[in-house]
Amino acid sequence: MDLPAALDWLAGHINLEARPSARAGDLRLENIRRLLDLMGDPHRAYPVVHITGTNGKGSTARITTALLAAAGLSVGTYTSPHLERVNERIAWAGLRGLNAVAEPIPDDALAEALSAVAQLEVLLDERLTHFEILTAAALRWFADVAVDAAVVEVGLGGLHDATNVVDGQVAVVTNVSLDHADTIGPGLADIAATKAGIVKPGATLILGETDPALAAIFRRAPAEAVWARGSDFGCASNKLAIGGRALDLFTPGAGYRSLFLPAHGPFQGDNAAAALAAAHAFFGKPMDPDVVDAGMYRVRIPGRLEVVGHGPLCVLDGAHNPAGARAAAAAVNEAFGTVQGRVLVVGMLRGRDPVEMLEALNVRSARLVVACPPPSPRALPSTDVVAAAVRLGVDARACDTVEEAVDLGLADATTDELVLITGSLYVVGAARAWLVPSR
Repeated sequence: MDLPAALDWLAGHINLEARPSARAGDLRLENIRRLLDLMGDPHRAYPVVHITGTNGKGSTARITTALLAAAGLSVGTYTSPHLERVNERIAWAGLRGLNAVAEPIPDDALAEALSAVAQLEVLLDERLTHFEILTAAALRWFADVAVDAAVVEVGLGGLHDATNVVDGQVAVVTNVSLDHADTIGPGLADIAATKAGIVKPGATLILGETDPALAAIFRRAPAEAVWARGSDFGCASNKLAIGGRALDLFTPGAGYRSLFLPAHGPFQGDNAAAALAAAHAFFGKPMDPDVVDAGMYRVRIPGRLEVVGHGPLCVLDGAHNPAGARAAAAAVNEAFGTVQGRVLVVGMLRGRDPVEMLEALNVRSARLVVACPPPSPRALPSTDVVAAAVRLGVDARACDTVEEAVDLGLADATTDELVLITGSLYVVGAARAWLVPSR
């Protein structure tokens, strides 16, 4: 199949990301395990850093990739969801030494990988899901290009997620908060137990969650070693810098001062610390400071407090749950607090409480909310967001599409105001494609 045909075939499968309410029973590993067995178990051809967490796992995956590539490795990276093109989920870094940047899988390679899965699906007892297909395609392609390591981000939870066919040499947990409670909850302890399912015997666990009760759940997993945030690794200094963060980080027996990370938000300091600890554990020794410096400098995290325009200042952030929204609001205040006046362009998925999300985004600091539905079957109606904003005392308008909302927000804002586009990665992806099509 060529790529259009392959993507049409992919679209014909159940996409749990697009379902209004996925159930825990929808998640299982038997089918993808059988598929990978038919492929010759490509995921056994390279070591894996496996990453889960409620927030920050995508950024942590990108930073980990940059560090491993800066050390001279060829690195495959699997993340989800994508912002603009499905190719973004499957990336490869390490082609240019210290200057390596992860690049999405080329169209012809993606078409070939999807075609290979399609040829084998007929031998399975059940049809694959959309996410299982992409996971298998990624794991196969990484073996085809002979990566030295793969960084794999969990899609949902951990224990029954399709990515849990891998046995991570290093397992990373960024944090745990209340999200997807209807699928992997209902409580924080249930969510933690599900995420702990990625920790395999002999692995080193990089534990970013600091709540003692939740940390205890992860400590019961069969890791050979547990490195805890704050004691074994962490961020000793985290300061605002021009274009990002100035960080002092530490891992067991090593310290790194004055690192520059070109990403906004204090929370990126924690993500960088977890990524550096993961790289240390992967190599079994501290990384060279010059390599760490080079790797951090090359990090790019699209859609996370990403500045895509000026006059008005336009910022994209994929915060999609209350914890992420609070972190985004605090980061905007710190990095762009001198900008007078704010307009929020917001779209959310069903299952979110729009009042809770808007409060987390500090909506009362905005003079206008422009609501839009994310391009997803799970979209929350924009009228619900408008009603929530009005209830909180903020003027609001509803639009039918992300593009219309972006245009309205930018047109209404003055040149010295800030337009924050947020609430869902689907909103951010559509807005990014609309605002920066050349990318």
